Amino acid sequence: MAFAAPTPGTESSEKEKQSFEPMWHVVLLDDDEHTYDYVIEMLCKLFFKTVEESYRHAVEVDSMGRTIVLTCEKEAAEFARDQIHGYGADWRMPKCKGSMSAVVEPAAG
Repeated sequence: MAFAAPTPGTESSEKEKQSFEPMWHVVLLDDDEHTYDYVIEMLCKLFFKTVEESYRHAVEVDSMGRTIVLTCEKEAAEFARDQIHGYGADWRMPKCKGSMSAVVEPAAG
């Protein structure tokens, strides 16, 4: 059985292509229908953040109106955004009708 030799330069150009893929931010947006506990719980469960990290994001989204919860490649960012949108309502807030909102934005640089 014969194996074809790899084409010279193929491996390095594939690595270069991967390293230059643009990065995207997943931005969690503030609202008045979700508690800090909801934000902390969601970020811990969906993104494996610590309680301390999640609390800092909860404070930032509450005070600044938005917080970047993840920076990654576009496909993963879109999946993360969709996970946030699908997380569900905050049972702690009777007026809450659904999940928090998030958007995907290009990362600068």
